[in-house]
Parts: sequence; C-alpha cells; structure tokens
Amino acid sequence: MQIESEIKKWGNSLALRVTGVMAEMPGFREGGKVLVEVSTEGLMVKPAARNQGRLQLPYREEDLLRDLTPNQAHADALATPYSSELGD
Repeated sequence: MQIESEIKKWGNSLALRVTGVMAEMPGFREGGKVLVEVSTEGLMVKPAARNQGRLQLPYREEDLLRDLTPNQAHADALATPYSSELGD
C-alpha cells in the first residue's frame, strides 16, 4: 500500500505526520519506540521489538560471556587506576 503525504517543517527539523492507516496498520502508538532504516532510497520505519520496553538483541550477555576466561578477556593487560583517577 502506498500513501502520498507531505513533509513539513517542525522547528528546525522536518516532520512527516503518521495518520490513519499509516499508524494503525503497523501498530504505531504515541510514545512507542520505532526503528528507522535509512538508505538513499528513503526511510523504512518499523515498530521496535517489544521486550519489557527494550530492543530485542540477537545475543544474550550470558551467551557471549559463557566460555570467556580472564586470559581471553586480556585481563592481564588492564591498567590499574590510581585513586586520584577515580574521582570522588
């Protein structure tokens, strides 16, 4: 489905009003998070994955760290900060 609309000035930015079926069909709502894919051809706007209000990432932290050892993490190469560098 294609809908012709008009880009307008909004403060120092440009804005596109999302009305009617443009909001209803993808399930957009006020305050909802979206992902915007930008290319030379235009913009693709999609609702962000709903996972407790956070973006769904392809990997979990525990999966990425499962087999990590201090040697693999280069823990031996980390500098020890002086107390004066840590601030108050």
